[in-house]
Order: sequence, then C-alpha cells, then structure tokens
Amino acid sequence: MARLTKLLPLVRNSGPEDRNQARVLDAALLAFLDFGIKRTSMVEVARRCGLSLATLYRRFASKSDLIQAVALRQTRDFIDDVDGVLQRQVDRDAGAEEQIVELFVAFVNGLRGNQLVHRLLATEPELVLPFLTVKGAPIIELGRDYLAEFITRLQGEGKLPAYDPAPLAEMIARTAVSLALTPQTVIPFGDDAALREFARDHVVVSFRVG
Repeated sequence: MARLTKLLPLVRNSGPEDRNQARVLDAALLAFLDFGIKRTSMVEVARRCGLSLATLYRRFASKSDLIQAVALRQTRDFIDDVDGVLQRQVDRDAGAEEQIVELFVAFVNGLRGNQLVHRLLATEPELVLPFLTVKGAPIIELGRDYLAEFITRLQGEGKLPAYDPAPLAEMIARTAVSLALTPQTVIPFGDDAALREFARDHVVVSFRVG
C-alpha cells in the first residue's frame, strides 16, 4: 500500500524541541562533525550534553533514533531558512523571476553549505550516499513537494501559467541533489551575484515565466 503521509508537513511540524532535547541534538551534531557517525558513541553525546547515559537513553532509545532526530532537525532548519528567503520575496510582492532566482540560490547554498552532509560524504560516504541515491526517495519527495507548492502558489497568483508542477519540481529536486553530491562544476558557486545571473539565464526559463 502506498504511503499516504507527506513528509514536508511532518518536517515543518516537527519542532521546536524542548531545551534539554535541543541540547542533546546540539551535542550529537558537534560529535558527528568531530568524529563522524560511526565513531560517535552515546557515551560521548551524553558527556557533551551533560546528561547521564541513562537519561540520554530515556530520550533516545538507540543511536539510530538520535541520528534520525539530528537529520530531521537539519532538514527542518534548511526548509525554515528557504521559507524565510521566500517570505521576504512575497512581502515585497516580487515577480516570479525574482522569486525563482532567490529560491534557487537559497536551495543551492543550503545544500552545499551543510557541514554534516559534506563531513559524511568525505569520511563516511557508505552511510550517507544510499540516502542520497538508491534510497533517496524521501529527499526527492521533500524537494519535489516543496517546489510543487512554490509553483502552485505562483500559478494561483497569476505569475506562472497553468501546468502540472510535479514533473518540473522533481527534475529540479534531482538536480539539486546532484549539485550537493558533486562539488566540481562550472556553475559559479561561491559568488551569489554570479549564481543569480546563472539562474536568470538557465533556470527561470524552465518555469515558463511569461
């Protein structure tokens, strides 16, 4: 039976954490960045966040649960950041082109600037790569649904023509994952002005802006 629960609203509604849980997740993230996931123990996380091991296990029954919680918060923070960028565009009633450009820049910078993803890709690719490739359906779904929601809103505002947003949204989501995985590229990352120009020249046209 197909899964009916959509991931995007689940991620958006997943927080915020209480102070103690946030402290645990902060400690776990720093440990993952320092040692990687495989070498980080629950003992190390408990030490860093100042809790007993028993208390930590009452909050997270296993290391896998803790890893999932860190990943969920990282995803939510990414979406919140992109939401914030787009809301500023909405507040100034920006046209479709400007909103697409700013969305592209926020997406790319957020993905490529994620320290944990790049730490794991460099040192523990066998852990993270499956979830960005052969087991990457949830990541693709999140990106696709976010972009489809974005396109649908612009269509409702009369800023984009009517079309099915899902195929375009999925293509862009898959491209974004590729950009995160492969840093070597001729696309001008690291220069937001050049990246915006690239988006105007090569990305905006895909959305059929009139």
